[in-house]
Amino acid sequence: MRGDTFRSRQYFAKLFVFNRGFLAIRMHWLGRRQLRTGLEDAMKSLKLSGLAVAVMVLAVSAGAQEMTKQEQPAAPKRVIVVSLEDRKLALVEDGEVKKVYTVAVGKPSTPSPVGTFTIEHRVVNPTYSHGGKTVPPGPGNPVGDRWMGLSIAGYGIHGTNAPGSIGKAASHGCIRMGKADIEELFQLVAVGDEVELVGERNEETARLFGTGDGSLSPTVLAALTLPRTPVVLAQPTAGTEVAAAGVAIVTPAASR
Repeated sequence: MRGDTFRSRQYFAKLFVFNRGFLAIRMHWLGRRQLRTGLEDAMKSLKLSGLAVAVMVLAVSAGAQEMTKQEQPAAPKRVIVVSLEDRKLALVEDGEVKKVYTVAVGKPSTPSPVGTFTIEHRVVNPTYSHGGKTVPPGPGNPVGDRWMGLSIAGYGIHGTNAPGSIGKAASHGCIRMGKADIEELFQLVAVGDEVELVGERNEETARLFGTGDGSLSPTVLAALTLPRTPVVLAQPTAGTEVAAAGVAIVTPAASR
């Protein structure tokens, strides 16, 4: 009887040890499984958090770019208006007259074209070439030291070696300006700016230049009181904005 009791105790002791070991192993694997699950969940959370941060960064970046675009002022709308009858040129920027100059226009036998054009290129110290004759940059150059070619072939706004012609219908069709005036205007305009050559006086020219009876309009008087823009010595560079110094301006007879 005592032997059976002892064996029974041994049996239950072994069974307890076995169950405890099994339970420990099970808890170990369950712990690893939970740990793995926890790590996977953490990684998913990190990925989601990273994605959220990336989306947030992109949104902030896009917002900043949009704000930068909105903060940048729009390019001014510039128009050069030339009244051939008045022999005047006005630089109008966003509807406001900035400058008014006296110019020479085409003479009756070689009139200036009429219409709306654009500035296609600008040249500093051009070389003039016509009819086999080439004139290098300098005081004797017929187009002066600045040339702004228009979108109508052979015509432009330029300087002159005949300053006495300013204010007259004396050119071969181009718009001539005095040296200081063309150098100042050259700095204030850009390729692509609009140029209106108006043949007869109208409401626009009356508003800008007066009615032709000798009296000046208020806009002209205001523009004439503005200080002259200091001329910065041009640094000619190749490109569409300012062509290289010495580039040849080949013009037909009706373009001086």
